[in-house]
Amino acid sequence: MRNLAPFLLLLLAGQAAAQAAPPAAHDTVRGLVRAVDLRAGYVEVTAGVGLALRIVRTRIVAETRATEAGATLPLREIKAGDVVRIEYGTRANMPVAYHIQRLGRLDAVRPEGP
Repeated sequence: MRNLAPFLLLLLAGQAAAQAAPPAAHDTVRGLVRAVDLRAGYVEVTAGVGLALRIVRTRIVAETRATEAGATLPLREIKAGDVVRIEYGTRANMPVAYHIQRLGRLDAVRPEGP
């Protein structure tokens, strides 16, 4: 019985640590930011999947962080037209963004003409 007590203590400590850790992102999407609404707490990205386009809408939560070239970026700097990579997971059946990495900016292309 004395040999079992340390084992049970370690088992319970491991379960508590696993529950306290934030969930790991399990999916990524790369695409063009279509819309950002920080008040409503979401970002929409248009991504190419095969020959189709897919719109991915993820929630922005307190743990969501944004970066550009390795440096921290305020979320308010993410704008429509940015090319991003979003790492996200699911909470309560909703996609939640954990990390948004800005890869660049797609500037409007002006047609050449007279």
